[in-house]
Amino acid sequence: MKCTACKQGNLIPSFIEGLFRSHTCSHCQGNWILIEDYVSWKERNPEFSFSESAAFESEDSKNALLCPISGTIMQKYRISHNSEHRLDYSPSVGGVWLDKGEWEFLKSEGLAGSLNTIFTARWQKSIREASAKETFSEVYREKFGDADYQKLKEMREWVMSHKNRADIRAYLLAEDPYSAER
Repeated sequence: MKCTACKQGNLIPSFIEGLFRSHTCSHCQGNWILIEDYVSWKERNPEFSFSESAAFESEDSKNALLCPISGTIMQKYRISHNSEHRLDYSPSVGGVWLDKGEWEFLKSEGLAGSLNTIFTARWQKSIREASAKETFSEVYREKFGDADYQKLKEMREWVMSHKNRADIRAYLLAEDPYSAER
């Protein structure tokens, strides 16, 4: 098989850290992994813990890649909300392309043991929700300033945990809470 990323090397049968099957590019050192091989290995080694890597350089292919088996365009999946790094996945084959250094990146993020989970709808939804929360937090921080935003968060937490929170909100929102008129 030809390399899907660099298109120069050949994909040679190998193993990721001697643990599970992959095909490594003879030129760019990227890895093609079938999720079924990864999951089978994980099922046989449930107690295995990946150690974090030392310094490494991670690449991330920005262009659309073609699955080396089916020739279809692979989908890009975000790894986490605080990283723009994406993994390339072929749903028709169940294969993942890892650019050089991406395996080490996954280990450093504590995600090497969850590789198959990254491609689930629930994982991707949690990334979108965390990103939205971070965006709103930045909007509020810019609008109110750091000190006032912190006070508002504390006040909100107090109101939301209070047994009379509906009455407190009504009091705070009333133009004149001491008037019977609207």
